[in-house]
Amino acid sequence: MTKKVKKIKNSHFGLLLNDLSINILKADYNEHSLLKGLANNDSKAVETLYQRHFGMIQHFVTNNNGSFDDAKDIFQEAMIALYEKVQNESFSLTCQIKTYLFSICKHLWLKRLQQMGKYSSPLNTEEEAISVVSDVEEAAQKDAAFDMMDRALNSLGEPCKGLLEGYYLNKKGMQELADEFGYTNSDNAKNQKYKCLLRLKKLFFAQYNIGD
Repeated sequence: MTKKVKKIKNSHFGLLLNDLSINILKADYNEHSLLKGLANNDSKAVETLYQRHFGMIQHFVTNNNGSFDDAKDIFQEAMIALYEKVQNESFSLTCQIKTYLFSICKHLWLKRLQQMGKYSSPLNTEEEAISVVSDVEEAAQKDAAFDMMDRALNSLGEPCKGLLEGYYLNKKGMQELADEFGYTNSDNAKNQKYKCLLRLKKLFFAQYNIGD
């Protein structure tokens, strides 16, 4: 599939996800689940945290007199600090995980720079570091959601697959779809589309175990 075709298809999937009321930025693993998983030392939660947030810390450290290895060390320390916090059941995170981790890493890295006598200029701001990586993270999460929707749609079966593809991907009208699929009128086709959407949403969440 060419990049142009994929871009068009993904934009149509965006409309489909909207109709399903699926938030693509929260579909894969919400923050509460991640913290709970981290508290239980769940490898998937730990891996997800690394995949989502290490790039932000790497960007920040390497743009402030540090190396890739420095970033790994700082991020590991921050992860340990967060792990120790979530062991306490009374702990409640009042900001996003990435903001919390960045705050810890910024403090640790500033302290290390001061110890090395390298803190001679202001650090790049938190807003700059988070903004750059957030754009990358959002794009990656969108692509992942679109890929999952594609697989869910292909698993849906006919006539639902053809009906939804006709409406969302091929931009056909309800009367045209009614004629194509043998429904008595456009209202019947519309009702069937709604039922297909419900099936697709259920399959999207159940098949990939990501929670509604």
